[in-house]
Amino acid sequence: MEKIRIKYFYNDIEKLQYIDGKSDWIDLRAAEDVEMKAGEFRLIPLGIAMELPKGYEAHVIPRSSTFKNFGIIQTNSMGLIDESYCGDNDQWFMPALAMRDTKICKNDRICQFRIMKHQPVLEFEAVDVLGHGDRGGFGSTGKQ
Repeated sequence: MEKIRIKYFYNDIEKLQYIDGKSDWIDLRAAEDVEMKAGEFRLIPLGIAMELPKGYEAHVIPRSSTFKNFGIIQTNSMGLIDESYCGDNDQWFMPALAMRDTKICKNDRICQFRIMKHQPVLEFEAVDVLGHGDRGGFGSTGKQ
């Protein structure tokens, strides 16, 4: 089991929890109350900094209910935090764009993360033929 050193910027936000057997994604919460108008961009503080193990990175994405509940989208689609972002003031944020007027309360779960190993070193080889059957093109698997 890996130990992760974490710094909390606020005493009154809920601590991170890894819930074994439920999901390997860990919820992140807004660290303060946030009000946004439709079309407004904001970096929403998540109230933590973390020292990831060498060779690992964190992938941060919205929760499946984030848009439905708050009307915000994460502007970079997926956040990537590598192990070098580990200073005492390197707080994590969610870059959010409000699609409607919204209010997010402190401790609302707005995004989630998982920790992944870095991609291994790869070598690309140019070829003229891959030798496999075609799937049918982009979006070819249908709606159901």
